[in-house]
Amino acid sequence: MPTLLWIQTGACSGDTMSLLNAENPDLLETLENYAIELLWHPSLSLESPLELNTIINQILSDEKQLTILCIEGAILMGPKGTGMYDTFLGSAKKDIVASLCDKATFVAAMGTCAAFGGIPAAPPNPATAVGLQWSGERPKGLLKPDWHSSGGLPVINIAGCPAHPNTMVQTLIDLTLLGKSLELDDLNRPKDFYNTMVHQGCTRNEYHEYDVEETSFGLPSIFVTSAMRNIMTILVSSKPLNHLKVNFTVKQFNIPRKSYKL
Repeated sequence: MPTLLWIQTGACSGDTMSLLNAENPDLLETLENYAIELLWHPSLSLESPLELNTIINQILSDEKQLTILCIEGAILMGPKGTGMYDTFLGSAKKDIVASLCDKATFVAAMGTCAAFGGIPAAPPNPATAVGLQWSGERPKGLLKPDWHSSGGLPVINIAGCPAHPNTMVQTLIDLTLLGKSLELDDLNRPKDFYNTMVHQGCTRNEYHEYDVEETSFGLPSIFVTSAMRNIMTILVSSKPLNHLKVNFTVKQFNIPRKSYKL
């Protein structure tokens, strides 16, 4: 039975919140349908940190198999390379993550922070944040550029802030079914999802075609002048919206869905 372990490092939990919006299938359906054993997830598991530590030790001692390791959040290397800005039971998470990566069949960086460093790595980067295998546009993260997991792949980068829920779930399925046959682009992202520019799949693209452009946020057309780099970015199409499910407040108080703009 394949296993899954999800570890958070320098994260805001945004990718976890996005993951819980996945549909057709959702995360729990995925785990059940593909017989994936969830070893631990910070938001979904009942086990305490001490019990998680036992799971980690079992993996490191080869008592427990680790098929897919998911990392959410940037790797904090500071201060002075010690990694002690982000710890687990007194140990630097960067060291724990590196050890787990060497045991996992596949490793997935869930979200831009885990993949490339994200917002925590922005200048002046006081925590010396990096991605798992990349730091910004350079392949220079926690792991060496030529690092590959035992399954034969580099770190699979699921970019996005947050990453798209369906992309995360489908990547878990693809790793379970395809393994090292999964095709990656030059940034180690799954080609099936990262193959079009954001602008091409934008639901507001028609405004741009008729030169109807905005100069401030919150209006119905698109904000081109200050977002040119963004619309040229190759990323998951914005056509399948990120936040697919009605939240608790809407359900509880019967607030009309149309009053919320996505």
